[in-house]
Amino acid sequence: MARDITPNLLGAFALSLTDEILAAGRKASGLSPSGCAAVVTLGPYPGTTIKLLARALGLTHSVAVRLVEDLVSDGLVKRKPGKDRRQVELRLTAKGRALRARIVTAREQVLADALAAVDARSTQVLGEVLATMLTRLTRSRARADHICRLCDEDICASDICPVEREAVRLTGEVS
Repeated sequence: MARDITPNLLGAFALSLTDEILAAGRKASGLSPSGCAAVVTLGPYPGTTIKLLARALGLTHSVAVRLVEDLVSDGLVKRKPGKDRRQVELRLTAKGRALRARIVTAREQVLADALAAVDARSTQVLGEVLATMLTRLTRSRARADHICRLCDEDICASDICPVEREAVRLTGEVS
């Protein structure tokens, strides 16, 4: 009896797509994958703290601090005092917002190219399957933020995002 190769196909596709997305982000921005994710993540969430950014990117606090220092030095991010003296809020600069748009566009092009191989009905079914799978992979608010770290949240608003909806259901925390 033949074994189902679907898990292997899914794994190979996921890795291949990830490699293409990361390469496109690097090419569009000159940043590391973490730098790209930071710029994309900060876009819709001005005022994010380093602690929350580190959590979303899956980085230690010290690594996130160094990443933010680099982004500030590059003129992509600005810091401002937070609610107390221990916190710093982060915001993209105009240069950072423009770079974010380039990274998101590069990602969208990779994804559009991958989806061009299937017809409209298959794309709809794939979307439903992916929403189900992503819901299952969402186990916490931190995991949800990590899953969506490169997403274009202008397209996938929180009320339709299966990851966000599951995070809210699990934790009550809205991102």
